[in-house]
Amino acid sequence: MNLLEVIKTRRSIRRYKSLNVPDDVINQLIDAARYAPSADDVQPWEFIIVKDGRIKEQLAKAHAWSYFVKDAPVCIVVLGNEEASPSYFAIDVACATENLLLAAHALNLGACWVAVYDPHDPSSERHVRTVLNVPQHLRIIAMVPIGYPDEKVEPRNLRDINKIIHSNSF
Repeated sequence: MNLLEVIKTRRSIRRYKSLNVPDDVINQLIDAARYAPSADDVQPWEFIIVKDGRIKEQLAKAHAWSYFVKDAPVCIVVLGNEEASPSYFAIDVACATENLLLAAHALNLGACWVAVYDPHDPSSERHVRTVLNVPQHLRIIAMVPIGYPDEKVEPRNLRDINKIIHSNSF
């Protein structure tokens, strides 16, 4: 697939086959993530790769929309170093997470962004921090369950391009 096809055909996948994802493929995903842009090239991201079923079961309890984390062969937890980049860690890590999602799709894997970071409600982040023993200076941005897709997700209805483009001013 070319890049534009990868971008346009990626979907959030929440059901996975019970096939293991090889370590070299996981490393390719992390490698793609680390090529993301970051403010002042700080690269404030860290990743925890979770394969242990008991740990994934605990992560799945982070909030109501994380239930399927337990069923994925692997879950990559994406962290942002708030000390290294106090103003931009969340944005930079979001860019890295998107790279990871696109790389997963390009490698015929299914993945889904499961948000954890919420500056208005820290309860999910607190839960994941406790489960994984994450140091306080690292913020938990997202969990990305990954596996070989066991569902086909239909294309989304996108907003009309002419309603989102503004020329020279709003």
